[in-house]
Amino acid sequence: MAPAALELSGVRVRFDGLVALDDVSLDVPQDHVVGVIGPNGAGKTTLFNVVCGFVRPDEGELRRNGRPLRRHRAHDLAGLGIGRTLQGLGLFPGLTVAENVMVGAASQAKTGFFSALFALPRADRDEARLRERALTKLAEVGAPGDIADRLPHELPYGVQKRVALARALVCDPDLILLDEPAAGLSAEEIDELAEFIRRLRRSVVLVEHHMDLVMKICDEVIVLDFGKVIARGTPAEIRDDSAVIDAYLGEDVAAAEVPQPNPLSE
Repeated sequence: MAPAALELSGVRVRFDGLVALDDVSLDVPQDHVVGVIGPNGAGKTTLFNVVCGFVRPDEGELRRNGRPLRRHRAHDLAGLGIGRTLQGLGLFPGLTVAENVMVGAASQAKTGFFSALFALPRADRDEARLRERALTKLAEVGAPGDIADRLPHELPYGVQKRVALARALVCDPDLILLDEPAAGLSAEEIDELAEFIRRLRRSVVLVEHHMDLVMKICDEVIVLDFGKVIARGTPAEIRDDSAVIDAYLGEDVAAAEVPQPNPLSE
């Protein structure tokens, strides 16, 4: 049996005496989508930041494909086969769309600083290769074909979200961390995002408030409240869990039908 793409065991994080995460454990099997939900202040962002390397846990262990993951930083993620989007767009306003996406593949560039500085031929070839990869990823996420040389602020918000997603995918990660990817999107755009994530066939950790998206695409859902895991299970199991209803979902969401998997995506 293949090791999980990501494992967290007994993770605790404290900020000035406040416990943000308390003995949190989760597994992300290969090619599974695991959702993390909970009310504001539940610890979702802290959990995401621990995985990204922004926050160092006080206790506990992270493992990537069965190997301990220690002292990594955000700039190490691409080399670890991990792509991520941020809660905000995180796009560089002074770079074009193509350049923003290319930043995500910078760790795979073969040229060094001096080659790029003096515009040596090898640097030109490397830039052309990265740009081609960026354009391919933009097409894969459904971005319009004429935006590569435009600046992010010139584009609708939904298109900017696609650019951020393309940047997360450009290094071809097999584990993807998505922090509120549906925020600010229309219902139609959320449906398109759900179909895209289903087609990825990669391991995904999804931190999200839009329950329609969570219920449609997740294989397992982890529920946090006050830094603790209060429930885990399939979307149907989470929908019917009384502790989750009391803490987060509410009766309206709990009464809603959980969408069934699309057989065409299997």
